[in-house]
Amino acid sequence: MMKTDGVERILIIGSGPAGWTAAIYAARANLSPLCVIGVPRSDPAPVLPGGQLMLTTEVENYPGFPSGVTGPELMEHFRKQAEKFGTRICEDDVIECNFQVRPFEVKLASGKTLRAHSVIIATGAVANWVGAPNELRLAQIGGGVSACAVCDGALPVYRGKELAVIGGGDTAMEEATYLTKFASKVYVIHRRDSFRASKVMQDRLLSMPNAVAVWNKKLVNVTGAERIEAVELEDTVTGARSLLPVSGLFIAIGHSPATDFLRSSGIALDEKGYVALSTRSCATNFDGVFAAGDVADAHYRQAITAAGMGCQAALESERWLSAQGVH
Repeated sequence: MMKTDGVERILIIGSGPAGWTAAIYAARANLSPLCVIGVPRSDPAPVLPGGQLMLTTEVENYPGFPSGVTGPELMEHFRKQAEKFGTRICEDDVIECNFQVRPFEVKLASGKTLRAHSVIIATGAVANWVGAPNELRLAQIGGGVSACAVCDGALPVYRGKELAVIGGGDTAMEEATYLTKFASKVYVIHRRDSFRASKVMQDRLLSMPNAVAVWNKKLVNVTGAERIEAVELEDTVTGARSLLPVSGLFIAIGHSPATDFLRSSGIALDEKGYVALSTRSCATNFDGVFAAGDVADAHYRQAITAAGMGCQAALESERWLSAQGVH
């Protein structure tokens, strides 16, 4: 039987839907999990404990909230439920992990090193932003700027309106195609004269009567005080600037997984930096280390799928610990 003196049974890194759900399941299994939730930072883009939902105003597609709920409120519900069952919280950032030793070692920004028999990585992924003036401010106040059309595009405020999507890859095609179901017109703005997306996804989008490609333009500003009024574009060939009035802007230039702290850990990452999971399991290439949510899922990136993976990871961790004689 493994000794547990001074060693966490389950250490959870991250505090979005995946991390909190893992904490709820682990806590209800009497494993007294410790959840390292991170600290707020704003450079180069806002990152808050609670993940991307902390930048989302209205959430209408999470089950159990027929009238909708704001992202921060939803994460507060998750946190309170985790704490109710005995989850302990550490407000710090993880800067390095050593999975080559047993128990595992997790180094914090404060200088402290935690030791754990099992670790669940649930640090999520951060949307890539253009960096245009007013872009992030409007996103944070729910002013019509978003990094997830599937999350927000069906909201009443966007229905029947003219919307813009920034990007030229598969993600942009998918987001724009989704928006064509609700918007009167969807402008897809790309800085080149052709999309990078697969031909089939381009054809699907451009076959929509309300989809319009805007070539050789880059976003330089977003106008509007409380809500977006227009996007200011610069022609990448001539340098000329123009205003395009829209009621919504969706940034679709990809996400960056929060895995920098894993670079020297030996954890297998895919070509985009996401934690590599070879099966439907949440198990990584280290026994006893699991990953859940957007940090290991570049495809769905939804709160409900992240929560489901958090459940999986906690159950798998609990069973692994039991097999090792840790209870």
